[in-house]
Amino acid sequence: MVRVRLSVAERREELLRAAIEQIEARGVAAVRIADVAAALGVSNALVLYHFSTKEKLVADAFAYAAEGDLALLRKLVGRRTTALRRLRSAVRWYAPTGQAKGWRLWIEGWAVSLREPALREVARDLDREWKAALAEVIAEGVAAGEFRCPDPAGTALRLTALLDGLAVQLTSYAGTVSRARAQEWVDEALARELGLGPETLSAQER
Repeated sequence: MVRVRLSVAERREELLRAAIEQIEARGVAAVRIADVAAALGVSNALVLYHFSTKEKLVADAFAYAAEGDLALLRKLVGRRTTALRRLRSAVRWYAPTGQAKGWRLWIEGWAVSLREPALREVARDLDREWKAALAEVIAEGVAAGEFRCPDPAGTALRLTALLDGLAVQLTSYAGTVSRARAQEWVDEALARELGLGPETLSAQER
């Protein structure tokens, strides 16, 4: 089989995607340069040419994953619709019961970031940008009179903390809480934070 010759940028992106898959499957501690190379059928030397160390590969893989998540978030909150619809779409996407992938990756990343400053910066930046995007949409909804919220930044933090905590429960402790119940809690929290009744959120689905 003849391999298609990739540009440097294309090869780097291919290696980052493979690294993310291997980290999700094996964990940061167990994953090796050889695992990433084998997944693509390339040499260890090629991986090391693009990423001088495993630590560099791991940090860049998490940064790549973070930028992908942020790109999707920006798309959701940038739609031409009401602030409430945009906010609910973003929260439902980010929630562990939604379409966002990679919760195993990020739970792994949180643990490793306690010891790795570079990875800690990636996780912190993602968290900061996510909260800022939510707070901005909430402020727009308040200005438009869609709902009430005296502290958009605080609401963004509390919603994020709830979603992150539920992600740990659903990903790490299977059976602790059902996906349906977790989604109910997310909807209840969102309605409560915005001073809305549950029926208002339900109407958004119609």
